Amino acid sequence: MMKRLAAWIMQILVSIDQLAQVLIVGPFFFLGLADTCPSADETISSYVGRGLQRGAPWATPVAWAIDGLFELLGAAPGHCLRNVETACIGRAPTA
Repeated sequence: MMKRLAAWIMQILVSIDQLAQVLIVGPFFFLGLADTCPSADETISSYVGRGLQRGAPWATPVAWAIDGLFELLGAAPGHCLRNVETACIGRAPTA
């Protein structure tokens, strides 16, 4: 029963993360300050990881902060790059 509760809570947290990514990136995309459209299927970490892969200058300090937080929580280094959602590459329109 606790495993089911934990799985459910994890899905709620992921959906909040995905919503936050759309709400944060959306205005930047609208104003032409972000080169890729936010996707409701992508977490903040994945978006930042894709930014690292593209060489976006903003992605390095943001990834450093996110990766550092996850390392403090016990995760392995490189959280953002490990969590890139390849399924949404090419689906979201660009500027």
